[in-house]
Amino acid sequence: MDSARITVDLGALAHNHAALREAAAGAEVAPVVKADGYGLGAAQVARRLWDEGARSFYVARLSEGEALRTVLPDAAIYVFDGYLDGARLEAARLVPVLNSLQQVDAWRAERPALPAALHIDTGMNRLGVRVEEAEALKSLPVELVISHLACAPEPEHPLNALQAERFAHVTSLFPNARASLANSGGIFLGERFRFDQVRPGISLYGGGPCERPDARIRPVAIFEAPILQVRNVPSGESIGYGAAFVADKPLQVATVGAGYADGVLRASHPRGHAFVAGEKRRLLGRVSMDLIAVDVTDLPVRAGDPVELLGPNILLDEAAAAAGTTAYELLTRLSSRAERVYRA
Repeated sequence: MDSARITVDLGALAHNHAALREAAAGAEVAPVVKADGYGLGAAQVARRLWDEGARSFYVARLSEGEALRTVLPDAAIYVFDGYLDGARLEAARLVPVLNSLQQVDAWRAERPALPAALHIDTGMNRLGVRVEEAEALKSLPVELVISHLACAPEPEHPLNALQAERFAHVTSLFPNARASLANSGGIFLGERFRFDQVRPGISLYGGGPCERPDARIRPVAIFEAPILQVRNVPSGESIGYGAAFVADKPLQVATVGAGYADGVLRASHPRGHAFVAGEKRRLLGRVSMDLIAVDVTDLPVRAGDPVELLGPNILLDEAAAAAGTTAYELLTRLSSRAERVYRA
């Protein structure tokens, strides 16, 4: 192995889609493929999900929708950012998710024949019209009404039930529109959260619905990098920038060809791990732009051997927790410098 590589396991992606479809219990599963398919390649991910039966997809940016349209000519593609450029939306046959009264007015005035969805803010205070504003829009001919859960990974959080209650009220105002509330975590909260359509994101790509590993969800991204050098570090000597780690005994250390420029978060020090020669081993010292150090004491390793930084042995949620972040950030920080390989 001579450079960092991310293998995207499309079979695992298909497995996760099937697991989410089963949990959705009849609701349509509409994958979220924004941010270049959470860093794994929107085109390749979307094609496989289409083959698995997905027919509706979500992106954030208008440009993402335009790019996805070239890949999926027959899919329904929803744009979370909403109605920003009617001509481009219409040309690419994209469905804007209307987020404000201003967007509603612009859509009505300019392109009322263009299919649209309406985003209701039920408690996140991010995007969407407020519940009281929605009550004045009940004659609006939208095809879909959506909202977004703020605390779905925490099943007992009281905001989940409050948002479901508010959303159920709003859906009664739009009896001819379909409804969508649940993200990955929301799918597992129960029937009252599922409505007509669910919108999984992170759990398609290997993240657990409660931001911890889940046996129903398989790893999709396998991030590996080669050992460039193996060296002996005496007790008392430091490793890496800032002398942040000092060996308390003689160590054998592998310098690995990946760093924060490839997607190994700098915050992974000091709790991060790698998997090498059949063992889980700690990272030593600060993550550099291009390099990390791994404890390989007493392991039979040499330059060129692969080191797993993410995958079946270094699970996405565990690696994210070690870096003090979420699986969402970890995946979308994976750099294009690491080669992508797609496995069916």
